[in-house]
Amino acid sequence: MKALVLAVAALWAGAAFAQTAATTTTTTSSAAHQSMIQNLTVLLDLTPSQATQVQAILQDEHQQMKQAFEAAKASGTKPDWDQIRAEHQQLEQDTVTKLTPVLNATQLKKFQVLMQMHHFGHRPGGPPPAAAPPASG
Repeated sequence: MKALVLAVAALWAGAAFAQTAATTTTTTSSAAHQSMIQNLTVLLDLTPSQATQVQAILQDEHQQMKQAFEAAKASGTKPDWDQIRAEHQQLEQDTVTKLTPVLNATQLKKFQVLMQMHHFGHRPGGPPPAAAPPASG
């Protein structure tokens, strides 16, 4: 999950980081990724084989997000946030599809819940658009 957060943060941050900061971020990202895999191993009760496969799938997703960020950065145009959001959602759906044969039904459902919790906690402007505001009074 933290890899997703870092990938999204990278998409939103843009070219504001200097080369030195990028090196530090890479080291931090790697440590955060390892921590995330350890957390997922416990939360999803992954076998060592599953943990290795999940790690590879999430690294692939992170790499694809990084490539999308670099392509957007190289274009030199103002980011289209709707397009970035759509690409991110597609990558996440592809990740779930890739995880489906690796995880059992319970593990996959837990993973999807964790993804939802991650998005709810990090979505600018509050809850997802489909959520109705709480009734007052």
